[in-house]
Amino acid sequence: MPFNFNKEQKSPKRRFLLILGTAAFICFVILGLMIMFWDKLPLQLQPYQRILFGAFIIGYAILRFSRLFKKDQDED
Repeated sequence: MPFNFNKEQKSPKRRFLLILGTAAFICFVILGLMIMFWDKLPLQLQPYQRILFGAFIIGYAILRFSRLFKKDQDED
């Protein structure tokens, strides 16, 4: 008998938003890492500013990703 931890199946809307949110998370993390470590990126920032800006973008990605799993009030 297969384990069924989540007895309710996600609605197509929730499934789509999960996939879209995961793709956005991956894109934001890659963008943050590019800003931090890719020296040929045409940004006129000091090295410490690049690291802070990249860390801010990665932090934003984590915040968005954590909000994906927050259950809506009107959704039971």
